[in-house]
Amino acid sequence: MIARLSGTLIDKTLDGVLVDVGGVGYQVSVSLNTLTALPAVGHKAELLTHLHVREDAMQLFGFATKDERRAFELCIAVSGIGPKLAIGLLSGLDAAGLFAAVAGEDVARLRKVPGIGPKTAERLILELRDKVPRPEGSGKAKATRATASDKPAQGGVFADVAGALVNLGYRPADAERATDQALLQKPDAQIEEVLRAALRALQRD
Repeated sequence: MIARLSGTLIDKTLDGVLVDVGGVGYQVSVSLNTLTALPAVGHKAELLTHLHVREDAMQLFGFATKDERRAFELCIAVSGIGPKLAIGLLSGLDAAGLFAAVAGEDVARLRKVPGIGPKTAERLILELRDKVPRPEGSGKAKATRATASDKPAQGGVFADVAGALVNLGYRPADAERATDQALLQKPDAQIEEVLRAALRALQRD
């Protein structure tokens, strides 16, 4: 089993990353939260990983933290939740946010994530509430999101971020509004920062 990768980040897209480890390139699917935590292309990167094996394919998933990998593995153990939905869930909520939502039985917060309906949210809570760590202090988790940019000045960034949010399942109008809000905060932000800020705006709504 591949549990960890350490190598040079060769490519980085909104769908995943390519890591060169000793001349072998590993294509790794990551959440948007992990994507924003990684360094720029050409730099050394380390990822904790989970190898998902099916009859017809093997897919590698990467995580910036132990908590995120733990959250992913807990989610895919829940009936009806596959790795794609688990990664989507961890793109809309970080691990701490997911743990807090489950521990606090916050169905409304879980339902803000595209693809998570009321029954799935309730099933997550039912199957995981005794397995997730209890948040310290406040029942609300810290959000690991950040800053952003300006739509006219960075039309390409706007299109990429809004498109990524639509691909996650957010409505186009909501994705564009959140991206607009993010871009107004910081004109020179990188795409990862814009994405984090837009996700934060969507989680507040």
